[in-house]
Amino acid sequence: MTAVLPQPRTTPALPSPRRLTRAENGERLHALLWTAGPGRRMISSAVLGGGLGERAWILNAQVSHGYRRTDPDRHLAGLAAAAGARGPGVGLMTAADVSAYAHARDAGAEAYVTAGVDVRGWAARPGEGAGGPQDPGTINIVVAVPVPLSDAALVNAVATTTEAKVQALLEAGLDCSGTPTDAVCVAARTPVPDEREYTFAGPRSLWGARLARAVHRAVREAVVPV
Repeated sequence: MTAVLPQPRTTPALPSPRRLTRAENGERLHALLWTAGPGRRMISSAVLGGGLGERAWILNAQVSHGYRRTDPDRHLAGLAAAAGARGPGVGLMTAADVSAYAHARDAGAEAYVTAGVDVRGWAARPGEGAGGPQDPGTINIVVAVPVPLSDAALVNAVATTTEAKVQALLEAGLDCSGTPTDAVCVAARTPVPDEREYTFAGPRSLWGARLARAVHRAVREAVVPV
């Protein structure tokens, strides 16, 4: 008799995003809102809700080219509240039209990508970095897995996501590693008592490989029209 090994409990990594539209400074702008609800831990480089912790929602908001507000965190928090988001969340922004997002899935791992690559280049180049705000061209990547990841694995997932992004950009013929304002958010489930946490998310680990393939496909799809 063959033993059946217990499988990790999985729930959808993230619900599909809600598309939002608003008028701002005479422009029609879009946003995507994922309402994850409780039970999600996220790590992000976002200006709002960045770092690592429990988060209930993710907002990816389009802003006008030449965006010059000096309080983007307050701006994003206001947009999220107006859309009905409650509790702590993550807020990303970009000058790209987020309604044209790319989405890819690989065995439960999901990636959503919005890409504006007019302002792009290589991460390591001569000269000092700029001290002030950067033009929000931006590749924003939202990644989710339906299982718990340890703190270290969440950090590892950010690195894996970035590696897959750069691979996709090079394969698309773009001479860059990204834009100066790229942002990432990785979401995983909060473990319940006695539940296993996955401790690795590098590109050859189980969930790292899956999220890398999802990110790679989504980035390629997002930048193909360039």
